[in-house]
Amino acid sequence: MALEDLAVLGASEADALDLRAIHAAHGELVWLSLQRLGAPAAAVDDLFQEVFLVVHRQLPTFEGRSKITTWLFGICVRVVSSYRKRAHVRRETPLDDAELSDDGAASPEVQLDQEQMRAHLERVLDGMDPTRRATFVMFEIEGLSCDEIAEMSDVPVGTVYSRLHAARKDFVKSMNREAMRNVERWQP
Repeated sequence: MALEDLAVLGASEADALDLRAIHAAHGELVWLSLQRLGAPAAAVDDLFQEVFLVVHRQLPTFEGRSKITTWLFGICVRVVSSYRKRAHVRRETPLDDAELSDDGAASPEVQLDQEQMRAHLERVLDGMDPTRRATFVMFEIEGLSCDEIAEMSDVPVGTVYSRLHAARKDFVKSMNREAMRNVERWQP
């Protein structure tokens, strides 16, 4: 089955789908969606497998009322949300690969600044609603157009604009809040 055929399926065609065809056609979308939704790099492999376990279990119930990509994105949102609620994830402080290797590319001060900025950005993004975060990341970081995001998410373009506007407001508010925390931390 061709990629174009899988993108817009009717209910009768959905019955003919199998897990391998979905994985082959939409594996990259799932992988990118997990990253956009804020899954830690160390957990993306496991969450990717978890998404396809859910797809395997739920495939017989897929009725074709929405695009398969929309259905997969919804599964990704729920899997990442469930992952973040787990107790061990909340306590975990993963080390970045850059922290583990000393390639001498930058001074320790520069590396510390970059790591602090990255951690600051991750905290802000982690506090956002998952669908707003995904829209924000796709538009602001990956450079996708609102039309592309709307097609990928199977929502009207107006919804994408609304989510993007709300995400930008959330982002600015959270960045300001984080900046104030940092200022308060360093005041005598």
